[in-house]
Amino acid sequence: MKTHTSLHADHQLDQLADQFEHWRQTRSHPGERIPQHLWDQAAALAQVRPRSRVAQHLRVSPSDLNKHIAMHNGAMPDPPAMPVRFVEVPPPPALPPTTGAMEIELERPDGARLRLRSPASTFPVTALMRAFLEGSR
Repeated sequence: MKTHTSLHADHQLDQLADQFEHWRQTRSHPGERIPQHLWDQAAALAQVRPRSRVAQHLRVSPSDLNKHIAMHNGAMPDPPAMPVRFVEVPPPPALPPTTGAMEIELERPDGARLRLRSPASTFPVTALMRAFLEGSR
């Protein structure tokens, strides 16, 4: 025998399936993305009903549903891989050597990191930092 919560969730799933069908019939073009509010409702229902059942009933891809569930739960999907770019660093100018060591660690908003360790500060740090930070744009 189904519980009251289970019956309510099944009813909500039927209603959401009707909303998905209405959207499919009234969308402006075939490639249009499913609206976020429909995905949000699907993700919420997948918390109380089996994900496979929700995906099948709504006629959506289980992997797409899983991505939206992860976003609904606050987890962000893995960002697309950024192409690796190399920045040529010009040789340091001929300056008298210094005795101080340096260590710099930078992180861009896209997650890329740069760590520099050098026994001398004759390295063109400013140019390198600027090139690294501008690489995220």
